[in-house]
Formats: sequence, C-alpha cells, structure tokens
Amino acid sequence: MLYIVIPVFNRKQFTRECLLSLRKQTNTHFKVIVVDDGSTDGTGQMLKVEFPEVTVIEGNGHLFWTAATNLGVRHAVDQGASHIMTLNNDTVATPDFIEKMYFWGTRKPDALLGALAIDSATLKPVYGGETINWFLNSYQSLLKKIPVNQQTGIHKVTHFPGRGLWIPKRVFDTIGLFDEKKFPHYYADYDFTYSALRAGFEIYCNYDAKLLTYPAESGERKLRQKKSFSNYYNHLFGIRGGGNLVNFTNFTLKNCPPYYIPFVLANGYIRRVFGYLLK
Repeated sequence: MLYIVIPVFNRKQFTRECLLSLRKQTNTHFKVIVVDDGSTDGTGQMLKVEFPEVTVIEGNGHLFWTAATNLGVRHAVDQGASHIMTLNNDTVATPDFIEKMYFWGTRKPDALLGALAIDSATLKPVYGGETINWFLNSYQSLLKKIPVNQQTGIHKVTHFPGRGLWIPKRVFDTIGLFDEKKFPHYYADYDFTYSALRAGFEIYCNYDAKLLTYPAESGERKLRQKKSFSNYYNHLFGIRGGGNLVNFTNFTLKNCPPYYIPFVLANGYIRRVFGYLLK
C-alpha cells in the first residue's frame, strides 16, 4: 500500500485543492497522512469536516518540512506501507498521477520516482529533474536537454525535490529518514535522494506523472521578489532561505566527492552571496 505524506502549515486552500485532486485519482490504492504543524487558519477543522478519510497527525508548530515529513513517514511505516510518497500541499495532481506512478513503480521496484512539475498558470513544464556535475559545479536541467517529443516515460536524475516523490520502503530501511538535524527545511529532499543514489538506488523523473504547481508561492521566490536587507539575510541564513549557506555547506560536505569540495564551496558561496542581488 502507498501512503502519501503531506506536511502542512496554514495555506488551507492549497491543502483543500491538493486533497480534492487526490480524491479524483483513477488509481485509489493509497492512503493519505497530513501532518498539520500548528496551523492557525482553520486547517485542522477543515480536515476533520471535509476529509474524514485522511489521517491527521498534529505537530507542535516547530517541525518545518523535514521533521513533519519524518513524523508522517514513521506513521506510514508503522501501518505497513510498502511505498511512501512525500507531497507538498501546494500541488494539484492530475487524475492519472497515482496510476502513472504505480505503472513505472512496478517496473522499477527499487527506484525513487519524482513527478513532472507543471506551472498551473501557464500549463507548461517548469521542472523535470536535474543532474549534478560536481566537476563543473553545475545542475543540468533535463527539460533543456531532452527534446519535447521525448519528454515522456522516465529519465534518470541524480536527486529530486520531495513535492511528489515515490519512495520504496526499502530505501528508508537502507539509508534512514530525512536528515532533520542538518536540513530542517530546505535541502533535506536533495540530500535524501542523493544519499539514496550513493547507496545504489536509481532515481528518475516520471514525465508521465504530472503535478500542477504554483512557482510564485515558494518562500524563496518571495524573498527574491522584494529586495531588502531582511530578505537578503533570510535568503542566506533563514531556515526557509533557498540560498542558506549552512544547508549548502552541509549538503556539499556530505555528498560531494572530497577532491571537489574546496572548489564547490568557494563557487557556491560566491553564487549565493551575489546571486540574490543579481536575480
């Protein structure tokens, strides 16, 4: 059985639309766990009244993405999950999303599968996976590499976000949970998937499984839209900052081949410190 773990904090309407899309799936062989980490906008009541089929686990308001996700994963494992999917609440699944995940999941039983992200406003793909090149210190987008007429099926990547990530239980048995100590919010999904890769598991972007997303709603995007000293500081050091230097350092030290570390760190610091001002 697949268990879908969705960590939430406020943004009730996003959670509602996400859960409604899961109700419309052509394959209903799954259960949903929502970890409500202290929402104050009525999310808890909405879940109780409108979605009684969903298991709700309450957090203390200080879990952030990683600890909240781990809480849901532990519950799923205790319930006998064979597969676990991490899903963000600001996504809407197309009706055949779960069906397409099962299709490729049964053909690649030990692989992690990510979903193709579609901009809900333009209905165009915005993320289809990446590969890391440590030597060049670069991330290569598969959407830019793969011709449009070949953007179907599954394509290998080196890491993947957790917003729609299919994970066989054996992966958790092998490498453990998401690292909530080093990566309380950002980078936990990249670290987990790259750690899985290093442990011998394959990772793919499933171009047949699509999620509608809201790129403008990301915390990092909002920090970049309105330039200020406070936002600049949060970008580099805030727990929700996409350019968080501590997270980047921890990810590099843990996953980068040792001989590339000095170059990757120096280059990455420069990009993060000055990139906020330029973008």
